[in-house]
Order: sequence, then structure tokens, then C-alpha cells
Amino acid sequence: MNMKHIILLISIVMTSSAYSQDQTPPYHQIPDYPADYSAGNVMGRLVDGLGFRYYWATEGLRDEDLKFRPTEESRSIEETMDHIYGLTLTMVNAIQSIPNVRRDRTPMSYEEKRTATLTNIQKASELLKAGQPNDMEKYQVIFKRDDGQSEYPFWNMINGPIADAIWHTGQVVSLRRTSGNPFNSKVSVFNGRLRD
Repeated sequence: MNMKHIILLISIVMTSSAYSQDQTPPYHQIPDYPADYSAGNVMGRLVDGLGFRYYWATEGLRDEDLKFRPTEESRSIEETMDHIYGLTLTMVNAIQSIPNVRRDRTPMSYEEKRTATLTNIQKASELLKAGQPNDMEKYQVIFKRDDGQSEYPFWNMINGPIADAIWHTGQVVSLRRTSGNPFNSKVSVFNGRLRD
């Protein structure tokens, strides 16, 4: 990890710990696009797209929405949010080549989980954008288990956790519509803003 990454991590930690219940978590709107099309900027922008979609997919969920599941075998919206949260941890870890270790997670409220997920997405985006041109080749998706460790290149992160998080965010939109609390119709995912 280079000095630029370390400084960025410190600023992200300070920013994320500053969020309170009164403040809006990141991705109410998509950030301005980067100045160039470097690999890190392109990947960061893809992750920003996830952040914007997730923000609005999970905005204003009611308790009955969180518990909603179309069938007994299906994940509820809250369980889907748990899964997306785990995927965002994997993203942040991969960019820093930190092993993913299975551990019991501290239970979080809906708002805590939503903010933590959005903060992870923001951190992943900022780390990607801060990287050097050849850093993508260095990022490793590492899973550490009792029986050993497996490592994958960042390619697997793109078609795995990132694409999966986008997929499941779409499921939240569909499930909340079925639950009777549809996605805000003013959201423009193309422009990354709310329509007037």
C-alpha cells in the first residue's frame, strides 16, 4: 500500500465516522465523473453507480418492507441488504489485498447497515480512483478459511461481488415494489440525480 492509499484511508475513516443519524450517507447523487478514463477511474465510476442505485433502493424502507419476502424460501429485503453489505466488505478488502475471513458480524440497525454499506462503496470507489495505472494487476480477492487460503485476480471481483451487488440491489427495488413501497420515480440512474 502506497502513501497515497494510506492518506486516503485515513480521510475515509474520518469521514465515515463523522456520519450521524442527522446526516445523509453518501450517494444521494452520483459524484462528478473523473477527468480521465484510467482503469481505476472507470472501475470507481462503476462502483459509484452501485452506490447511487443502492442509496435509492434502500431509502425510506419501512419495517414491513425489511421483513418482506415473496416466498418462504426467498431472502427478505433485510437479508438481501446483509448480503450486499458483505459483498461491499469483500470489495474494499480486495482493493487492499486484505484476506476475507468469515466472522460473526455485530447486529446493526437498518440505518447503520445502510450507512455502513454506502460508506464501504464510497471507500472502494475512492481507493480505486486513487490507484496507480498498474494497481489493478496487484489487487487480489483473498478468501481465508480454516483449511487454507484461495486467491483470485481482480477480474473475479468485477464479475463476482461488484456485479452481484448490482444484481441484488435490483432485487431490493423489485421486492420493495411488491411490498407496496416503490422506488422513488424521480430517480434518474442515467444522470445520477433526482429529476425535478
